[in-house]
Amino acid sequence: MTLANDIPYSRQDIGDEDIQAVADVLRADFLTQGPMVPKFEQAIAQHCGAHHAVAVNSATSALHIACLALDVGPGDAVWTSPTTFVASANCALYCGASVDFVDIDPRTYNMSVERLAAKLEAAQRTGTLPKVVIPVHFGGLSCAMREISELSHKYGFRVIEDASHAVGGRYRDEPIGCGEFSDITIFSFHPVKIITSGEGGMALTNDPQLARRMQLLRSHGITSDLVEMDPRPADEIWNYQQVDLGFNYRMTDLQAALGLSQFGRVDDFVRGRNEVASRYDEVLGDLPVTAQARSNDAYSSFHLYVIRLVLDRVKVTQREAFKAMHAAGIRVNLHYIPVYLQPYFQKLGFRPGYCPEAEAYFKSALSIPVYPSLTKAQQDRVVDTLKRTLLP
Repeated sequence: MTLANDIPYSRQDIGDEDIQAVADVLRADFLTQGPMVPKFEQAIAQHCGAHHAVAVNSATSALHIACLALDVGPGDAVWTSPTTFVASANCALYCGASVDFVDIDPRTYNMSVERLAAKLEAAQRTGTLPKVVIPVHFGGLSCAMREISELSHKYGFRVIEDASHAVGGRYRDEPIGCGEFSDITIFSFHPVKIITSGEGGMALTNDPQLARRMQLLRSHGITSDLVEMDPRPADEIWNYQQVDLGFNYRMTDLQAALGLSQFGRVDDFVRGRNEVASRYDEVLGDLPVTAQARSNDAYSSFHLYVIRLVLDRVKVTQREAFKAMHAAGIRVNLHYIPVYLQPYFQKLGFRPGYCPEAEAYFKSALSIPVYPSLTKAQQDRVVDTLKRTLLP
């Protein structure tokens, strides 16, 4: 049971302007498929420097239609990180493709470029190269996208950036989502993310054909564009046609209004998260923990602040630390159990030991509270509780 003075690992920040934006839609003519969705898309595309943005009802849906737009299907392989939410892998399975995993860098917790390069070299020899690679910007820190892009040109695969954690982040002085090093970028607007639309996601791309395919797929594959419709007898009324097998993945105007209002403060949210993270860097220095390594090429949005316990220097196990923090009202979390250790993926043939760095991370990681409204007093409480829990 969560108590009033508990400190969660993350929390949405809903202001009066957000509530007003939703109320305005409730009083307007359209609750869904109205003007707010394209306004939200345009705002994020413009901010990121992308040519197209396609809003959907979740980042999972965005990942699914992104794979379909890149023609992922049976016989294809998709590679992603094991240290992510299951949606980063499930999107390939939805398309009938197989999924595989590339181990992480133990410092950044992102997909290891070295492991990816070695795995690609081996796959080329056996004729088993992936069709798509999905690097995940863990915690809001961009992967080494320039190097991954170079590998994509060498080996011929497409790239979907899973930037669900990284709205408002930057890579090589450009906004994440600009599409310089990938075909499609995915954002999430779940309540614990940087901004929220309640639920929701978005796919950004610079390719108009990919954008149009995703627009069709999010709405049952239906079009009202005469150019896309098959000819019909002149005396029949055909104001729409289903031209592809799509899904009901649409975002509502209510969600878009909230997301658009929230997005107006995205820079403030990210700045606040960075300030909390910087203070953690200072005050955790004497504890037997390590934090995610920063990259000079990246400005993290700090969706997560993860510490790893130095297990031979603490008095408790990871599980004991987790339980002790919760008992003290500090709702730490674990991001993530390696996807391939999930029972469903075990049935697909994956076994422990497949990605050693991801498993070592899993056995020592805790996500501690980070969000813009976290006060210094609350942060001190988190750190003091950690000290009492970890130190002899």
